[in-house]
Amino acid sequence: MGRSVVLTEKFVRSLKTTGRLVHLFDGESAGFCLRVQASGSKSFCLDYSLSGRRRRLTIGRWPDWSVRQARERSAELRRMIDSGIDPAVERDADRVAPRMSDLADRYLEYHASHLAPRNAADQASMLRNLVLPHWGSMLVSEVQPFDVERLLSLIAEGRARPSKDRAKSRRRPLKAVKPTPIRANRVGEVLRKMFNLSVQWKLRADNPAEGFRRRTETERGLFLSASEITRLADALMDADDQRSAGVLRMCMLTGARLGEVRTAQFDHFNLERCIWEKPAANTKQRRVHRVPISEDVAVLVRQRRVAVPRGSVWLFPGDAFHLDGTPKDQPIQDIRNFWASIQRQAGIRNVRVHDLRHTFASLLVSGGASLEMIGKLLGHSQMRTTQRYAHLADDPLRAGVDSVAAAMRSRPRVVGGTGV
Repeated sequence: MGRSVVLTEKFVRSLKTTGRLVHLFDGESAGFCLRVQASGSKSFCLDYSLSGRRRRLTIGRWPDWSVRQARERSAELRRMIDSGIDPAVERDADRVAPRMSDLADRYLEYHASHLAPRNAADQASMLRNLVLPHWGSMLVSEVQPFDVERLLSLIAEGRARPSKDRAKSRRRPLKAVKPTPIRANRVGEVLRKMFNLSVQWKLRADNPAEGFRRRTETERGLFLSASEITRLADALMDADDQRSAGVLRMCMLTGARLGEVRTAQFDHFNLERCIWEKPAANTKQRRVHRVPISEDVAVLVRQRRVAVPRGSVWLFPGDAFHLDGTPKDQPIQDIRNFWASIQRQAGIRNVRVHDLRHTFASLLVSGGASLEMIGKLLGHSQMRTTQRYAHLADDPLRAGVDSVAAAMRSRPRVVGGTGV
């Protein structure tokens, strides 16, 4: 038991270490004391007895806690003790209670690990860079719907990328921060799923992200015009790298995602029936996608069979090598530089490879294909995704109503010679 003094801010500040551990009890508050370590570190504590057991609870370090704040906290704890609640037990329960960082780790291990690698990596990036910096130390049970709304609003405002915090040169200023509402929605979807699992895992009773407010998304889909498609086809035909040209040509002819084309293998194609069966491991939805292909695609596959080295399973094999000089058994990895050169040659700036997929769908709609048919060809799991092409169906519909109008249009009458 230490000696009793009147603890004041001036007294604590002027107190020097004695080279040993000392406890100075406050003469005004029972059990409230100042602990001075041999190193000189000072902290406030509360000594108390409950159910015949004597305990000491640390309130906080000085000067992070002032004498007044620590004394007020001591009074709060004393009231808890008088009502039969042991604050040390409550503290220990909080220490073992799962925090958001623990929930994120469990979510990535037991759920995201079963998703497509790219999707799993994207979700891990969202949690690591956008969620945990704000919520990492919070208890899972502490997160409320308002916390979700505030976080998603912050994400929707946009942020500077870490690699762009400082310009590489004075002639290249930093770009202005752009709003990212789509990213906010994707984070909201991840949080909703994660908290649903937390309810199943008995970590909390409800889902604070269940009804999160979705931000308005502006689709970035771009459709090439007929003249742009012609210029693109000519540029691909004249390209020296026909392997990369074949990748882009197949994206355009099938509407497939770039990753699906890159990882295509010869045994995925039935050229007699003109069928491409994409395995679940290659598709975004992680399920087999079986689609018909045109004769032009079948010809492209046959041409690749002739061009590819014997023994390779990949339609578009990569050119990376091991340290011993043997080629790596993997598909082509990156065509960004090639695509940039094709864009310049064809005069189609600001176009993404993914826009070839949108162009494929737009041509189908213009040809009268139904949205259900387009969804099946593109491998959409939700009809909502296909609805982005609904407005393109106006042209064939307009042609239909124009034909009806033409049939009903008044024709000029021939007036006879015995008229009025």
